[in-house]
Amino acid sequence: MSRHIFRFGDESAEVAEKSLVGGKGYSLAEMSRLGFPVPAGFTISSGVCRTFLATQTIADGIWREIDAALEDIGKSCRQGFGDEDSPMLVSVRSGAAVSMPGMMDTILNVGLNERTVVGLAKSTGDEKFAYDCYRRLIATYGDVVLGVTKDDENPFEALSNEACRQEACSTVSELSLDATKKLITKYKISILEITGKTFPEDCNEQLRGAIHAVFSSWSNARALSYRALKNIDDNLCTAVNIQRMVFGNRGDKAGTGVAFTRNPSTGKKGMYGEFLQSAQGEDIVSGVHTPKSLTEMQKIVPEAHASLISVATQLEAHFGDMQDIEFTVEDGKLWLLQSRSGKRTGAAMLQIAIDLVDEGRLSKSDAVMSLEVSKIDELMHPRLDPKHGAAPICHGLPASPGAAVGVVALSSSEAVALADRGLTPILVRRDTSPEDIDGMKVAAAIVTERGGMTSHAAVVARGMGIACITAARGMKWAKDSVTFGDETLASEAFITVDGKSGDVYKGKLPLLPAEPSDSFQTVMGWVNEFRRLKVRANADTEADARSARGYGAEGIGLCRTEHMFFAPEKIALIRKVILKLGDRDDTLQKLLEIQSADFAAILKVMDGLPVTIRLLDPPLHEFLPKKEDDIATLAVALGCDISVVRDAVERLAESNPMLGHRGCRLGVTDPDLYRMQVEAILRATTALRDAGLNPQPEIMIPFVSSAGELKLLAELVAAVPGETVPVGTMIELPRACMVADQIAAHADFFSFGTNDLTQTVFGYSRDDSAKFLPAYVEQGLLRADPFVTIDRAGVGSLIELAVEKGRSNKTKLKIGICGEHGGDPSSVEFCHRTALDYVSCSPYRIPIAKLSAAQAALRRDIRK
Repeated sequence: MSRHIFRFGDESAEVAEKSLVGGKGYSLAEMSRLGFPVPAGFTISSGVCRTFLATQTIADGIWREIDAALEDIGKSCRQGFGDEDSPMLVSVRSGAAVSMPGMMDTILNVGLNERTVVGLAKSTGDEKFAYDCYRRLIATYGDVVLGVTKDDENPFEALSNEACRQEACSTVSELSLDATKKLITKYKISILEITGKTFPEDCNEQLRGAIHAVFSSWSNARALSYRALKNIDDNLCTAVNIQRMVFGNRGDKAGTGVAFTRNPSTGKKGMYGEFLQSAQGEDIVSGVHTPKSLTEMQKIVPEAHASLISVATQLEAHFGDMQDIEFTVEDGKLWLLQSRSGKRTGAAMLQIAIDLVDEGRLSKSDAVMSLEVSKIDELMHPRLDPKHGAAPICHGLPASPGAAVGVVALSSSEAVALADRGLTPILVRRDTSPEDIDGMKVAAAIVTERGGMTSHAAVVARGMGIACITAARGMKWAKDSVTFGDETLASEAFITVDGKSGDVYKGKLPLLPAEPSDSFQTVMGWVNEFRRLKVRANADTEADARSARGYGAEGIGLCRTEHMFFAPEKIALIRKVILKLGDRDDTLQKLLEIQSADFAAILKVMDGLPVTIRLLDPPLHEFLPKKEDDIATLAVALGCDISVVRDAVERLAESNPMLGHRGCRLGVTDPDLYRMQVEAILRATTALRDAGLNPQPEIMIPFVSSAGELKLLAELVAAVPGETVPVGTMIELPRACMVADQIAAHADFFSFGTNDLTQTVFGYSRDDSAKFLPAYVEQGLLRADPFVTIDRAGVGSLIELAVEKGRSNKTKLKIGICGEHGGDPSSVEFCHRTALDYVSCSPYRIPIAKLSAAQAALRRDIRK
């Protein structure tokens, strides 16, 4: 028989799994069992919530269990719920297995009505206190349970402000007894007028309404948004904690507070927190009052302060992590309401982990497992100061983290011109293409109206380590201006971009610098002890390679050679080849020399480490302009008739270019281009080896779907004079996965191109999917954007099949991935489980991939 109710409050507390009682219920039971001062109560399991959300009912049998548990609490404090002479009040709080602070609802002081408030006043000897509690209950209950607040308009707040104005007091808790009673009447009238319902006088009805409301808050908008942001499973549901009220708003020797056992911003050892005298918990989080420091608390309630210090030390030792403690002081006595692992900055996370290991409280492996992978991102990029207080003018997909302040540049050329003038451009475009590379290089951030998480703008921005927002909602780009919602801005207007949240702000907002530190290096040293997966970088230039090596890349998993062609002198040559202008052999020779120098620069930086170089992949039409004005300009620049360019553009145009004449198909139909690239790689390799270095190039053939294609092109590579280098392929088509054993016969390695594999498995265009994928995720049709996190059921199954088939032919076949999934924690764990050898990702995501790989390895060890 499943359990529904779990009691706490003394050493006989019933400790259950967090998935059942939530983090709050678990900590309350643990603290009770350890003998710490916890007000008596009980937890209603998350299973009851799951059933309630499905049926909107709670079984009569469970209500009987709740009534019995309430009666037991009353006996322990010699009070009764609903008793008119000695009433016991309770709080009703949420508590999910994963901390979601402030996302769900809480209702305090449940159990007050016109009769019990009189009993509370008599039993405490404090009528003002009793009616202040009653006022608080009506306001919270009216808002949370009865739904009085609409469109962010809270009638109770307006009534309270008017009452305070009339009595010339700063807060509603300072009102006189008479004014408080009058305000209560006005609250009730407001509830009736707005909802057509009366505030319930029946205490049991209050309790049932509160429990229903807290369960329902699991599905409120802010909770849904938070879970989507943090990738928390919607099926977890919340438990509900019913607990005897202790009153921090009862006199000068009372109050409420929050304490951290270490500084959550820096990680520095020592208590850090705030205390608000004569207040309840809602007061300290509202921001209306100015709390006191814990040092000041010591002067007000010294015994409670001493107890807090002692308990906090023990709790941190018991849970093995920095704790965030919520407490109330009633008549000088400390009561604990919650203890959980405290939220902290990335810098604090590292420092706390190091200190706990140094203190012998955590092992290195436990410390690595305690790290929040997403926090590592904070350390790699500038970030927006959270105290800025501004409202965003636009929101889009957070495609690349970091923050930037700069001026609007509406084209690539404009970005370059602004940079030449010493300004910091933010490239704002409808979307980007490889031709925008010059503007992207000088931009501090990129914002696009269209595109997705793996669009051109997103991929390039992550590789460059700059902020990027794609699919910006409400954004309308034009040649001479851009509109963000209600704001229309011209070129050179200042904006601030937060790539972590996806928000765009008007004007200049303060930024905080990146924070890699000695602590970062220490923790990454631990990470390297535990991971099995190697981590390479996606890098296309010498600068990218230096950045990658600086972040600890163990090679380059993807060097996209097409990105090398977009400098002015290079794109002119490739265009001459495409347009068949001049002496083709002479043009290819010039390209060979340029490519050889580019490859040599990258191989030199990565000396001794593998560099996987992908031969030309995109359709050739991507190197040609599309607009008539640009076609004309190119014709003039190349000294040919405009018809030559126009005819080539028409000849190369494709209905579905992502599945068209690209990748290995270019090598089959025009082998000269591939032959030139191979010769450039071998020439660079020989030159570096002659100079005493140890270059390790690997040649990757893209978009292969059959063994014959790879065999043909591997033979082309082998026929080019020079030393022998490994030849492999990018597996990015479903058929390649199905015949991977045949393809492996001609491959030294596989590298999964998971961006295109996802695209071809789902039939989604990655550049257009942002129009509908958010709705799919929101409605539960997809658990996550498959371009961000590998879809294990479909794409993952094909990867597993390809690994099995490939290694059935070649046992030691080296296999990795080089799509953007290489920097996604969940995808990295999948790659570890699938026994891949490496992942490759943007340079700035290398530490994230390494930590994810270490945690995946440790998690698998724990399961064994």
